[in-house]
Amino acid sequence: MAIDQQATPLQMPGWVPRLLMFAAVYNLVWGAFVILFPTLPFRLAGMVPPNYPALVQGLGMIVGVYGIGYALAARDPVTQWPLVLVGLIGKLLGPIGFVYAASIGEFPWVSGLTIVANDLVWWLPFISILLHAARVSDSRLAVTESPLDEVLRRTRTVRGETLDEISHRQDLLLVCLRHSGCTYCREALADLARQSSAITAAGAYPVVVHMGTAADGEVMLRKFGCQGIDQVSDLGRHVYRALQLRLGTLAELAGWTTIWRTLFAGTIFRFGFGRILGSGLQMPGAFLIRDGRIVTAYRHRSSADRVNYAADVCGLQQIA
Repeated sequence: MAIDQQATPLQMPGWVPRLLMFAAVYNLVWGAFVILFPTLPFRLAGMVPPNYPALVQGLGMIVGVYGIGYALAARDPVTQWPLVLVGLIGKLLGPIGFVYAASIGEFPWVSGLTIVANDLVWWLPFISILLHAARVSDSRLAVTESPLDEVLRRTRTVRGETLDEISHRQDLLLVCLRHSGCTYCREALADLARQSSAITAAGAYPVVVHMGTAADGEVMLRKFGCQGIDQVSDLGRHVYRALQLRLGTLAELAGWTTIWRTLFAGTIFRFGFGRILGSGLQMPGAFLIRDGRIVTAYRHRSSADRVNYAADVCGLQQIA
């Protein structure tokens, strides 16, 4: 099945600017409340009001400034994502500070109810917004990326051949990994090593594409039994974009399938994890290319998808 379609840029979901505007209004209202009634939150929590309410009012002004930042981000979340990131960092650090203060008796635990509304409930939405911003920005770059045939002609493996030359000589199996620290990339390499003899016997030439340096790739391939397999160091992710492998969503990167396979199925205990080389958001894929065109494509729907390269991509008889 030939799957050589035109890349189109992603759009930011409509809920993102609405949620950011809601966050802006929420912060402005909460900040104004703290400025006007600096001691009331303490009285409601059964605490002694502070002797210097002006300090609390200063915090209220900071909260209000965050609201202005969210309003600006709502106008263009893709380019103004740093404002969301700053907000997320604040919402991560706030609960940490509260837990410490409550654990040593400076705050009653009941006062943490404000932490739930002001910080905890915003974690997932803000993380999701940042992921969407990264994906939309990357998809815009993908539209300006050179066509696949051109990328294949200019991309060379560490052995010196271009991907296009290989695909005209024999079937080319491209295995595009996520970052090398991903436990599922390590599993993929172990699977590829086990199936490589059957793949090469069938006339296909496997090449591993990764986002590290050639030296990084050599270490990674050797560690998981793929030392005889050719590789491409794609630091700029040009091959990934040309093959329309986009950055993952929160569900694709850390959904229930990933959590289940990582922890309960024990994948992480068998293959471990390491430092991230390249984009930690990149989704993987596998492609069979013949004469410069895609014959078979497998684009992962989850970072935990497990591919049988011989059967699912090369079309060989099922190999475990």
